[in-house]
Amino acid sequence: MHCQGTGNILSLCSVVAVRHASDSSVYVPGGPVYKGTVNDPITFPPPSRSAGSYHWAFERLLSAGLIPLTAAAFVTSGTNYPVLDGVLGVSLVMHSHIGFNSVFVDYLHKRKFPVLGPIVTWTLRAATVGALAGVYQFNTNDIGLTELIAKVWTA
Repeated sequence: MHCQGTGNILSLCSVVAVRHASDSSVYVPGGPVYKGTVNDPITFPPPSRSAGSYHWAFERLLSAGLIPLTAAAFVTSGTNYPVLDGVLGVSLVMHSHIGFNSVFVDYLHKRKFPVLGPIVTWTLRAATVGALAGVYQFNTNDIGLTELIAKVWTA
């Protein structure tokens, strides 16, 4: 194998040569974590309705449903509608959770980041539970989301 390096920069050929020379995988910071060999088949997750087209359809319905919920909050501003406050609060938090989770699944996958990926995922889950508890407290012990929207809009 003939490769030329440039100065102190490690060339791609030398990384390939190191990988062929040793039996263990070479870890590149931020790079993939290799398990097994390149000839091992990848394991596919079992089919799940919650992770397939039903999940995609739920995301789209939730996103589209936020438009009339927000409009209803503007129309009913100044009045007390606890059901609308609850549905709007849960919908906003779940919409945010699904969006952040999609980013983490795409960019911090646990196969590539075996330590950081699960930590970030569980941190998001804890933050979602905390946000739901906060929205519940705000809707039951304070003015509620629809009144907050009215006050912010007229401020």
